[in-house]
Amino acid sequence: MALAVPTSKAPDLLTPEFMARLDALAVVSKKILAGKLRGERRSRKKGESMEFADYRNYSQGDDLRRIDWSLFARLQRLFLKLYQAEEDLSVYVIVDASASMDFGGVNKYDYARKVAAAVAYIGISNLDRVSLGVYSGDGEEHLMQDVRGKKQVLRLFRFLNGIKPQGQTDMQEACKRFIMRHRRPGICLVVSDFLDPNGFEGPLKALVANRMDTFAIHVLAPEEVEPELAGDFMLVDSETGERLDVTASRRLVENYQKTVRGFCSSLQQFCAARDITYLFASTDLPFEALVLNYLRTAGLVR
Repeated sequence: MALAVPTSKAPDLLTPEFMARLDALAVVSKKILAGKLRGERRSRKKGESMEFADYRNYSQGDDLRRIDWSLFARLQRLFLKLYQAEEDLSVYVIVDASASMDFGGVNKYDYARKVAAAVAYIGISNLDRVSLGVYSGDGEEHLMQDVRGKKQVLRLFRFLNGIKPQGQTDMQEACKRFIMRHRRPGICLVVSDFLDPNGFEGPLKALVANRMDTFAIHVLAPEEVEPELAGDFMLVDSETGERLDVTASRRLVENYQKTVRGFCSSLQQFCAARDITYLFASTDLPFEALVLNYLRTAGLVR
């Protein structure tokens, strides 16, 4: 059960200094993903050629360096040069905004959306196609789809800052609805505490089955991993409202810690068996370190 703790105010997601460091990074895939449009990324499938292939109409947010200005001078229309062996990448981010995420001295949901903002920023800065799905309980669904280019950054921040965690976790339904809207293969980052009464297996299986290069970021607060409990108190499930009177003892705390370790281990093993990259993230780890160091080691960014 998760303890109900008042949510903190909406944070400033990313500082200008941190965004400047993110500008040097790119989202990468360990699998070859076929892009329908060509973009900034080279395809390993087609080689390393930079041979000119075609034009396409300019869209807001595209790289101005790719505009054919000589063609503009003749036609008074903006076209981008396309090259062989280049393709765009779809980057999907799914964020758990159920009530259990609204917990911790460092709020789990605030932490999760900062990670989501950082990865999305890296993607849109490299002209990848970025889509976000934030799912609170009770069927609440918030989508931001197919955004590209740095002009979308403020829109991204407003989107993430405008959603509050609430309701009961249902990752199965969240992933099902997300997949129905996003059929194109790509990288999918799931940021959640995975405290779903229906289990984490179904949602993750569904993502893999739909050719997603999946990364699971498992966010827990230190208080959930190593609770400091003493005496008599009442546990309140933040999602169902269920209450339980508890008398803390050393044995009870040890059994709880064993259960948490077992849960984390089972999630990690499940991911490993299905080629899903698993990362445990306690919120006492600065999210900047998670993005710049751990996600790079995991192969999500470089």
